[in-house]
Amino acid sequence: MSMPVETIHTSSDARTVSPLLRHAPYFIFAAIAVAAAATMQFDGYILNILMQATTFSIAVFGLSVVLGLCGQINLAQAAFFGVGAYAVGIGTADFQINFWLCLIAGSLLALLAGAVLGMTTLKLGGHYLAMVTISFQQIVTLVMINAIWLTHGPDGVGKIGRPALFLSQQAFLAFCVAALALIGYIVWHLPDTRLGRAMRAVRDNELAAGVAGIDVYRTKVAAFALSALLGGIGGGLFAGGFAYVSPDQFSFAESIIFLTMALLGGVASPIGSVIGTGLLILIPEWLRFLKSLPGLYLAIYGLSVILIVRFMPDGIWGFIQESITRWRPKASPPPAGPALKLAPATTGGDMVLEVTGLSKHFGGLKAVDNVDLQVRRGGVHALIGPNGSGKTTTLNMLSGLYKTTSGKIVLDGTDVTDMPAHQRTASGLGRTFQNIRLFRSMTALENVVIGAERPGNTLTGEGGQAALTQRAMSALAFVGLGARVNELVSSFSYGHQRLIEIARALAGNPVLLLLDEPAAGLNSSEKVELHDLLKRIAAQGLTILIIDHDMTLVREAAQHITVLNFGRRIADGESLAVLQHPDVISAYLGTD
Repeated sequence: MSMPVETIHTSSDARTVSPLLRHAPYFIFAAIAVAAAATMQFDGYILNILMQATTFSIAVFGLSVVLGLCGQINLAQAAFFGVGAYAVGIGTADFQINFWLCLIAGSLLALLAGAVLGMTTLKLGGHYLAMVTISFQQIVTLVMINAIWLTHGPDGVGKIGRPALFLSQQAFLAFCVAALALIGYIVWHLPDTRLGRAMRAVRDNELAAGVAGIDVYRTKVAAFALSALLGGIGGGLFAGGFAYVSPDQFSFAESIIFLTMALLGGVASPIGSVIGTGLLILIPEWLRFLKSLPGLYLAIYGLSVILIVRFMPDGIWGFIQESITRWRPKASPPPAGPALKLAPATTGGDMVLEVTGLSKHFGGLKAVDNVDLQVRRGGVHALIGPNGSGKTTTLNMLSGLYKTTSGKIVLDGTDVTDMPAHQRTASGLGRTFQNIRLFRSMTALENVVIGAERPGNTLTGEGGQAALTQRAMSALAFVGLGARVNELVSSFSYGHQRLIEIARALAGNPVLLLLDEPAAGLNSSEKVELHDLLKRIAAQGLTILIIDHDMTLVREAAQHITVLNFGRRIADGESLAVLQHPDVISAYLGTD
């Protein structure tokens, strides 16, 4: 279950209210928490527990970003936490540098370490990424132990300084609670930003994210760097709060504890991070004092964690969210936006796509072999052929998912042969997939907003978030789903999910739309609706390159057809002439 985020669509009344006023309850609660931390009298033991819970929560926020939002594994959060802590410890204790400068330096050092680690390893993914982060964690721990000249080795660093305004532990706790509230607010609203939506898209479907115009690699690195930054901030505050740090506080075991805290409370939400951190710190301390159960508190603690993970797979906060959602009334559909207008560029001549000598070899298999293709601007061009003829491989090369073995691809006058998928999208390419690829944790509107955010989309470039939302709503209305924009895509039928995918591509205002078997899996009435939709798209001047096995749809929609067989082009020309070509009849249509 994803974290609670504000729906992208808001009523006209809501838009006139300042965000600070709409979020006033959060700030009031945060102010009360800070005031309580500053004024209530706690003994040293309670202060230590609260200090640990507060600083750990900030580090766990980082896992909400990298794992909860972006879906990337990070088992080195304790290392980044330690970098921030040692920067404050060494800077204030050994060199008498100002606390704030040390905190900033430690946070930036953690950010840099996270970015470098991400840039060098995030192309691996999966369990390989987990292994690399574990190795990095172990290296940092060994440096802390063995670089005695810098870290003081196993003895650690003591007499760590605090800022003059917060010299007492209670005053410093109040400051840490304020920092927790501020950082939590930022992380809470990160999913509503362009970067946050990009992270969620990468988590849900990397291929679709790239084709929608998102730089997948940079998004992953940004998530990793933000996670490390939050770890460094938490570590720096931890060092100031306890005035002592040592290597055993930042071991691999601590990284596992951070991960458990995130999973326990709900990894996709900062609220869940706070809940999980508080429970993992407070429950064992509380169980220690149950004199009736001497020695069993660890067993009870472990059993509690197992039960929560088993019966609340989305964490405690995810379970609470799901329970609230069942009783919450459904939001009324938003008012209809303006009619969708497609304004594809017309700067590249009569041919919007020119492909020369395109080939893709998988070892000795020539999936596509020296294919030439020209798509005239403003029409519907069909690419057909029997199964295994190389049609989808061709589309994958056109959209940048496959690197070409040889050949040249020119889109609207720009050579895109060596461009990655997101740059081709920025150049004006839109695409759908044969197997529908949507962002399953998002609503229909959020899916289509990501398409509208395509770099180079001049129709929304100057209007900010309101223009993006309006564009996405218009695209959904254009395909007939304007009344269901705030529903999760998982609640839509297969045919309607296909329409959402088309709407996402249209929202980006491409110059060329690639449709990979859009009629696959549709019933007869849905195919009629699809045919009507293609007519309405073509009527606005958008060029379409379509792959489909439905010859009725191809015959009625396409003005030009290219036919592939065994990876080679066997026919190309006007639709009627190609469909009557003897080689096409023999290879694909059948002599009967």
